[in-house]
Amino acid sequence: MDWKKYTKDELIKWDLEHLWHPFTQMKEWSAQPPLFIARGEGNHLVDLEGKRYIDGVASLWANIHGHGRVEITRAIEQQLKELDHSTLLGLTHPSASILAKRLTELAPPGLRWVFYSESGSTAVEIALKMAFQYWQNKGHGQKTKFICLKEGYHGDTLGAVSVGGIGLFHDIYGPLLFESIKLPCPYLRCKEAGVPLQEGSELCASDLEKILHKHHHETAAFILEPRIQGAGGMLPAPPGYLKAARELCTEFEVLLIADEVATGFGRTGAMFACEAEGVSPDILCLGKGITGGYLPLAATLCTHEIFQAFWADYQEFKTFFHGHTYTGNPLACAAAIASLDLFEKDQTLETLKPKIELLASGLEALRALPWVGEVRQVGMMAGVEIFQDPEAQVPYPLEKRMGHRVCMTVRKHGVILRNLGDTIVILPPLSIEPQELEQIITSVQKAIHEVCGSK
Repeated sequence: MDWKKYTKDELIKWDLEHLWHPFTQMKEWSAQPPLFIARGEGNHLVDLEGKRYIDGVASLWANIHGHGRVEITRAIEQQLKELDHSTLLGLTHPSASILAKRLTELAPPGLRWVFYSESGSTAVEIALKMAFQYWQNKGHGQKTKFICLKEGYHGDTLGAVSVGGIGLFHDIYGPLLFESIKLPCPYLRCKEAGVPLQEGSELCASDLEKILHKHHHETAAFILEPRIQGAGGMLPAPPGYLKAARELCTEFEVLLIADEVATGFGRTGAMFACEAEGVSPDILCLGKGITGGYLPLAATLCTHEIFQAFWADYQEFKTFFHGHTYTGNPLACAAAIASLDLFEKDQTLETLKPKIELLASGLEALRALPWVGEVRQVGMMAGVEIFQDPEAQVPYPLEKRMGHRVCMTVRKHGVILRNLGDTIVILPPLSIEPQELEQIITSVQKAIHEVCGSK
């Protein structure tokens, strides 16, 4: 599509008059001209005037290898010449089968079956319905509840919101949701109890054990984001908590759902966050980086044991009656296969360690700023939280929108970031170069000085 035949003023007018942006207060949005991104090049985004910005949040945590990778583009083009779309309802196609095999080879042991969808939210919806029906098919009709974590985020569809724990996002929809059992956020639980995070696994696992002891007979699954809660504010879990959760779920016969939509595909330093503690969940949710950030695709993986509970004659009605029009879209599957090939070609995981260390060093420099109360990091996922009084952890008044203002100021220094409240998120493509990572840190440092230092 040739958008260049339209003027910038026309584009702005149509955006402000017709386009409703996600997670955006549109009154605030309309107060200034929007930033139009015209193209992507490597780890940069380029606006209509040609100004370049480092993509510091990987286009909402999805881009892995940088923008414009010819290998992924060619894979999509080749697939488009052969087949644009064909349903998986009653048919199949090569790319879907190949990708399913590749994913099961990479995933934690025991995850054999792949169910495709288009977003992280739908991957979670599928996981919830799959876990629920698994127990129904097995004759345990009483196991209908889900355990989840406060400050957890699993998407915006109603099932995903029902197991979410972020009040700002989710409370308004309370009357529409099913009831879930919510445990404390592990990071905040340790903080409030005065227990160092590195020593907090036993404390948080005991919370889960008490709930399982009381509710295991009616619980279908426990869902969590392994190692770090992303949208909750980049909140790490105590080391060992994930493994303890796996052991407790096994003991109490409750399924474990790992939502790796944000943490998967190298974000925490390994292909999947579960690997750090040698954990295999019963169900694994994937999205975002699965195609390298090029096309919408998600996947829900499960064990053969779960799959077998749905294997029956049709008249028994144990079929998993779920599907989407674009489930397993060939173009998206081709992009995902090409992305997995790039992991090998670029040795993406092997080159991450020095980048993670460089990010950690930069975060320590930010920690020294007088307005920074906390920095939190797992792999290439980080959050920098600013406070009005960092020592007493007194937040800025909500109406000051300090985190947002820092992120807007960062743009002047050639970086695009996004905040979660007053936590500035740093989550660049894994292909980020050391000098680009240093520019992100320097830009955040300058922006915090400019915004917070003037107050």
